[in-house]
Amino acid sequence: MAIKPDGLPCNIREQIINDLVTGLTLQFEAISDGTTRLRIYGDSLPLGNREIIFDKEGKESASGTALTDSCHATWLKEVTA
Repeated sequence: MAIKPDGLPCNIREQIINDLVTGLTLQFEAISDGTTRLRIYGDSLPLGNREIIFDKEGKESASGTALTDSCHATWLKEVTA
């Protein structure tokens, strides 16, 4: 881990990003204890899907293999006209 000296916090909303170029899916999620989870999914990851947890100050506090399936935005609903 390498934290930028005098690095400022950055605010990222909960979201799912599908990067079509790399085939990776990134999921940012706020956890009720004030930490943040980043999950990275993709067939190109040699050791499987990844999960990184950031503490309340934004520092990496844990990482490992994501044991959940690929994420999909379940809060979105199809609009019919």
